[in-house]
Amino acid sequence: MAATKWVLDPMHSEVQFKVKHLVISTVTGNFKTFEGELTTENDDFTDAEISFSLDVNSIDTNQEQRDGHLKSGEFFDAEQYPTITFKSTSFDGEELKGDLTIKGITKPVALEVEHGGSATDFYGNTKAGFEVTGKINRKDFGLTWDGVTEAGSVVLGSDIKLSINVQFAKQA
Repeated sequence: MAATKWVLDPMHSEVQFKVKHLVISTVTGNFKTFEGELTTENDDFTDAEISFSLDVNSIDTNQEQRDGHLKSGEFFDAEQYPTITFKSTSFDGEELKGDLTIKGITKPVALEVEHGGSATDFYGNTKAGFEVTGKINRKDFGLTWDGVTEAGSVVLGSDIKLSINVQFAKQA
């Protein structure tokens, strides 16, 4: 079977993250601008080569001041590091392993994947859907700001939960 290229459909995809605030509640955010592609020789997508990038400046947590802080040098430093990237190293159909680069720091990560299936849309395009979940430690990527309150409470948890729902369009 020849290699087939698939391109991310941003209109039917989303990238979300969750982090503990004051270690008692959860704040959810997302990135609004991203792109990706995969190349595969299998109908089940095993061993697919997957690349993904997102625009740090598109971060949205429903709070403009917090978004500005996240883009600053204390967090993502969007001016110097405008993109977050991922490049796969292996995919067995359920676990996706690859190199994640945030703020110029690259670390291996493992993510869980559920393939939702493939279908043809109203225009005759073949689409494939995936739910990708995982957890990373933000401090591993140089996001070390903790912001302790006057009462001594830690403002931000270290673990970031990822929830990525993506749809890819098969290219002719």
